[in-house]
Amino acid sequence: MPLAYGFIDYGGPDVQRFLDVPEPEPQRGEVLVEVRAAGVNPVDWKVRAGMHRAFLPLNLPAVLGREVAGTVVRIGPGVTGLAVGDAIFGSTVGGSGGYAELAVLPQDRAARMPAGLSFTDAAALPIAAGTAYEGLAALAPASGQTLLILGAGGGVGAVAAQIAAMDGVRVVGTASGGKRTFVESLGATAVAYDRDDVADRLRELLPEGADTVLDLVGGDALQGVAGVLTTGTRVLTVAGAQTAARFGARPLSRVGGPETLSALAGLVVAGKLDPRVGRVFPFAAAADALALVEAGHATGKVVLDVTTRPS
Repeated sequence: MPLAYGFIDYGGPDVQRFLDVPEPEPQRGEVLVEVRAAGVNPVDWKVRAGMHRAFLPLNLPAVLGREVAGTVVRIGPGVTGLAVGDAIFGSTVGGSGGYAELAVLPQDRAARMPAGLSFTDAAALPIAAGTAYEGLAALAPASGQTLLILGAGGGVGAVAAQIAAMDGVRVVGTASGGKRTFVESLGATAVAYDRDDVADRLRELLPEGADTVLDLVGGDALQGVAGVLTTGTRVLTVAGAQTAARFGARPLSRVGGPETLSALAGLVVAGKLDPRVGRVFPFAAAADALALVEAGHATGKVVLDVTTRPS
């Protein structure tokens, strides 16, 4: 039976384990993929903790993970444009099932991998990079304008900073003090959010306020940067509806269709975008990979190498 890493009940890391699961069956518009690499995201542990169960009901036990890269081994009815043997990447069906030897992808959330794109880099793109790409498209900062990224040291922030900077946008990013060098390598000015003078530092850097803000932290993060929010500031946020409404922000969302995936892959192959994969863990260390992300200590993107079955 295919091996997967998932959880048997909602809760903390103690409910996680390796599972022998039935081979998934691709339905209409879906393909079955032999997974080579899987991306690890904060949303994964939030799903395990039950934070998304109201709108993402799962039959337990469930497999963790949402983004994969691999090779098509079977095609469901109605699939066009993809064939057995194609190397593809994308988001899993139903928002889970990526930490596995076999996973199902819907064709409208997948794209072929171009030559020159590694499975590791491809697995880092669908969720984090896709969110960054589509978030920037919604904010539409123009060349010469400013973009403030709250939480610039993670997978989404790292891609958003690079894309904005290459378009001539001035990027300021908040992150922990230990990630300063990393954030600055993205083309952004780093501001440590764990310092007492963060608000003063932001006002100094953005005396006329920020043109656009990408809030990847949520909670009270927008309150902490209220001094650089003007009536004209365009804001996207992962914060709750009440916080978003208070600051005139829109929710950050992701479509993740083939067009977005292909555009991101093209940027990577052209050498214009680095997915900034910070750590690659073997499949056997899936628990360690998720723990690093859950603790908030990951720099850049974390990816699982699923090519070797745990002993």
